[in-house]
Amino acid sequence: MTVETLAKEIMEGRLIGREEALWLWEQPLEELCEQADRIRKHFCAGRFDLCTIINGKSGRCSENCRFCAQSAHNHTGAAEYPLLSAEEIVAQAKREDAQGVLRYSIVTSGKRLTDREVDEMCEAVRQIRRECRLSVCISFGLLGEEQYRKLKEAGVTRVHNNLETSRNHFPEICTTHTFDDKVAAIRAAQAAGLTVCSGGIMGMGETKEDRIDMALTLRELGIGSVPVNLLNPIPGTPLERQKPLTADDMRRIVAVYRFLLPDAFIRLAGGRGLLADKGKGCFQSGANAAITGDMLTTAGITVETDKELLKGLGYEVAYE
Repeated sequence: MTVETLAKEIMEGRLIGREEALWLWEQPLEELCEQADRIRKHFCAGRFDLCTIINGKSGRCSENCRFCAQSAHNHTGAAEYPLLSAEEIVAQAKREDAQGVLRYSIVTSGKRLTDREVDEMCEAVRQIRRECRLSVCISFGLLGEEQYRKLKEAGVTRVHNNLETSRNHFPEICTTHTFDDKVAAIRAAQAAGLTVCSGGIMGMGETKEDRIDMALTLRELGIGSVPVNLLNPIPGTPLERQKPLTADDMRRIVAVYRFLLPDAFIRLAGGRGLLADKGKGCFQSGANAAITGDMLTTAGITVETDKELLKGLGYEVAYE
């Protein structure tokens, strides 16, 4: 078996398993990335999905996720404010629309929004859909199917809910909710007729086996948009002393994910600004989506900078 022959088999429709993915992890990086990009071109052509996010509710989160600046269990000095008004969220959506962004995600801290808060966000979404060209995504925590149905009726097209890591490693990252809670929320969104964006954070002490296992779970769940975050070790969190992964580490992760998830939109997300090339190497190694602009509690990369980079790589920005 060679990397090239395995890529050819994937392009012919075969899905690889855990052992083959572990074998790929040990192969020469440049060959691995080259073949991953071939797979990306075969399944996704030159399409690139670019989205922005707004921090719709910040801080004071009850959950104890060890990476998060917004957890009430951590002491990071992150901004704290309640749910933004519909007017504020719509105003930001109009600014993003004017920049030519196609996908806009409203993200809130906390385990889940209340029914009242969901109703408020439904009104914001309806207004965005009336006044903007944007496709609207939401990340409101561990909601149930009925709440997701309300949001879909309001005009939401996608739910974001990261698994964060593998089932095995999850208890090392969070103990106030479970991996199964995450999976249940994803399935509730799918049952409501919404697509789901779900991935994880790399560099939290997980093994290559954990990374592969998470990708396999995402494949089993039928996830078509997979954020790959690079841990930004934020002072005041339990992971503040974690050594960041390198650009080559991220290229290898993205490339193996392309072999495992051949037709997905693999999205560079949080932590991309830590990479000297702002993700260019990953966009040549199988990644074909990104979050642009600022992240939730850290600065990001401007829309114009990303558009210029992607144009130079031959991508066409368009959401799937």
